[in-house]
Amino acid sequence: MDLGLSGKTVIVTGGGSNIGRSIVLAFAREGSNVVNAELDEKQGQKVVDEANSLGGQAILVKTDVTDWGSVQAMVKRALERFGKIDVLVNNVGGAASVGLLVDKPREECEKDVSLNFWSVVNCTKAVAGHMIERRRGRIVNMGSVSGQSGLAGSNVSLYGGAKGAVISLSKALAWELGGYGISINVVCPGMTLPETLENVGEESVWKKWAWDVYTPEMQEAAAKSVPLQRLGSPQDVANMVLFLASDCASYVTGQTVSVSGGGTMW
Repeated sequence: MDLGLSGKTVIVTGGGSNIGRSIVLAFAREGSNVVNAELDEKQGQKVVDEANSLGGQAILVKTDVTDWGSVQAMVKRALERFGKIDVLVNNVGGAASVGLLVDKPREECEKDVSLNFWSVVNCTKAVAGHMIERRRGRIVNMGSVSGQSGLAGSNVSLYGGAKGAVISLSKALAWELGGYGISINVVCPGMTLPETLENVGEESVWKKWAWDVYTPEMQEAAAKSVPLQRLGSPQDVANMVLFLASDCASYVTGQTVSVSGGGTMW
């Protein structure tokens, strides 16, 4: 099926590792122009090179999505290079550390909220005016099953809380932006691991601590806890993002879609 994404300009935040990487490459395969807004320049450029080898046109713009000035500069660069922005994928996310809220240093609490919530506010605000002017646009936000319901024993309560805020914000913005032809939806992955460690950068949570938490035993138990009896792949998530960014989903907005093997069913 032709998704009609060839020639569309897409911003993907955090497109260097894991899910973000797969999203960048998926759009490249569709012939899209992709802006990889990534803080890790080395890993981000590696993915951009992969995307360009697939026939897409991709550029790296070093971006700190928690910094308003950095986000504004990234959007300006995207417009200078491609002349328009059709799709924004707010993919950046993660937890600064694992632990109970009461034990977390205050600065790490701020990092969790800023990375997972304020990044979405910054990037959406930065592209909204352009999309309103054109009276068209697609925004896909990355949520999490932990933002749909609290996960027992996850020790990432602020991450889940911030993702829950993203879901609520997206519903409100669907009303605010819908009259301008702009849709906004949320994709909530379940446990989704990188295919290999080569697909994540040095600054990714997967390199920092995630493999200490997501042990083989935990992965096996998690797979058995969902109806499809397996963990998600980055491509599973990218496929849903492509659909929501395409004209196939032109009458879909304000929705939260779980890509979790059935682990979340509401």
